[in-house]
Amino acid sequence: MKKYQELAENIIGNIGGLDNIESVTNCMTRLRFVLKDNKKVNEDDLKATPGVQGTAFKGGQYQVIIGTDVANVTEEINKMGKFTPTDDQSNNHNDERVINRVLGAITSIFQPIIPAICGAGMLKAVLALLVFLNVLNVEAQTYQLLALLADSAFYFLPIMLAVTSAQYFKANPFYAAVLGAMLIHPTFAAMVASGEPISFAGISVRAVSYGSAVVPPILIIWAMAHIERLAKKISPDPVKIFLVPLLVFLVTAPLAWSIIGPLGALVGDVLLVVFEFFNNQARWVLPVLMGAFTPFFVMTGMHYSFMPVQLAQYATLGYGTLLGPGMLASNIAQSGASLAVALKTKDKTMKQTAFSASTTALFGITEPALYGVTMKLRTPLWVVIASGGVAGLWAGLTNMRTYASATAGILALPVYLTDDISNIINAVICIVIAFAMSFVLTMFFVNAEGKEKMIPAEQNEPAISISSNDSVQPLRTPLKIISPLVGARIAASDIPDSVFANEIMGRTIAINPEVGQVIAPFDGEVVTIFPTGHAIGIKNEQGVELLVHIGIDTVELDGEGYTAYVKAGDTFKQGDVLVQFDQEFIQGKGYSTITPVVVTNTADFTDVIVHQENEHVKQGDLLLSIFQ
Repeated sequence: MKKYQELAENIIGNIGGLDNIESVTNCMTRLRFVLKDNKKVNEDDLKATPGVQGTAFKGGQYQVIIGTDVANVTEEINKMGKFTPTDDQSNNHNDERVINRVLGAITSIFQPIIPAICGAGMLKAVLALLVFLNVLNVEAQTYQLLALLADSAFYFLPIMLAVTSAQYFKANPFYAAVLGAMLIHPTFAAMVASGEPISFAGISVRAVSYGSAVVPPILIIWAMAHIERLAKKISPDPVKIFLVPLLVFLVTAPLAWSIIGPLGALVGDVLLVVFEFFNNQARWVLPVLMGAFTPFFVMTGMHYSFMPVQLAQYATLGYGTLLGPGMLASNIAQSGASLAVALKTKDKTMKQTAFSASTTALFGITEPALYGVTMKLRTPLWVVIASGGVAGLWAGLTNMRTYASATAGILALPVYLTDDISNIINAVICIVIAFAMSFVLTMFFVNAEGKEKMIPAEQNEPAISISSNDSVQPLRTPLKIISPLVGARIAASDIPDSVFANEIMGRTIAINPEVGQVIAPFDGEVVTIFPTGHAIGIKNEQGVELLVHIGIDTVELDGEGYTAYVKAGDTFKQGDVLVQFDQEFIQGKGYSTITPVVVTNTADFTDVIVHQENEHVKQGDLLLSIFQ
């Protein structure tokens, strides 16, 4: 259609022309460009283009949010530029994409094990506190057993990383577990401890202790994945069950012992030199940078990418300075700014969101504050950056250190506990600086009548009248939309994606599903369904258009884990199963299954009311009321 052609032309003109595009794909709602030069994008004009609902830069892609018509726009762009799916394999600017792929891989590999690491880290912190308070003695068996439990998460880290690496590289996780265990087997550990030369079939093996190792298992399993695929190709079907793993072990293990493992250990040695430089020459740099820029790292998911470096610090130095001090400063600054907004705003929805976000940020969970408050209002975000940087400077100058991994919040104070009591005192002072500075500056700079009123009045004031006895009487009969999923209801501001969190595409609510099934919330038809099955657009007879987007960034799974039971143009009845999805598989790949539900044509209605009576919803529970 002509309108899609015109929109495609406007978009191409504002992103630097066809020559600036290396490849273009689309998910359910967004154009995803890989550009040669992101600086050529005319951001302001692009956002002002009719049909463009917003933009984002994520994972090395410049994303233009269109809505459910995105496939039509992609088609027009492909016609103009003759792009094909293989275009993104171009060698131009390959370094940038390699970096993005590496960061994405690290995030996906580490995300599943972070809760275990943080839990073990907090257990170590609690034990340190109990010893400090003379509740437990380090000679007591209770202490020793609990310490053994906490240390296991770190000592056996190579096995856990091997498994998650296999999941990411699409290899057999049990082969990977064997190779991870090989690195820390007691016999190999004894060989290393003896100091005697080690060799395999005449090939020298470097004596490296792989306990708590981070880089070696990832590199080994990357190689194993390629070896496994080759072994499957050359092995006859009748003997594959034993020949494939035999070949995998016999080829991968010598490479791991002689080349890949030592190479990974060398990376650790280099990191040690870097750490020592910063600790001795400029120890304030890392906490200041992390304190100031953590919000941007969280927006892009890069904060997960720092975890292997942090673990390398623990393995080589025995303490950490990269994540803990700076992130503590930033997270507490988010809490202070959100509390100030809550106290100043006259918007009831924002007040409730900000109070809740302030509390969660205090305990180290900042996404509600970031997406629901500070990023929405902008000024508080700059306050958080400044406050986090100043508090991070204090952390750096006083040489604050963590001795275990934990979510950076007030409950993590025990991880700063050591023989030198000043470390935890400095952590408390850091918290006070970050909270007080962000609170005061936000109270001063944010106007209660202005910027925080981000939600239009017509969305806040439903079409109802209130009588003298406070009973609510609808002026019109609303269109009722039931929940398509079972799970915990999540406010838009808590969605870990800025496009959905800011309701760019329309009124939004999300559900964290407990059952991998999407049912039809009304009688209607399928307007569009993405080939991967991760997102579906549906419409009822009254004209309500609903987008159900199963998971965040799950387009990258290329359909794995999803089964669609309908196609575009199909009609359905309320309660029919539309899509099924494998939650464990999706989460195992490092993706969130939080599912935004969006009224994409919100502007066509007088009001869209999100029902918040229950934090937990079942399929069939009332989710939205829409007034025509």
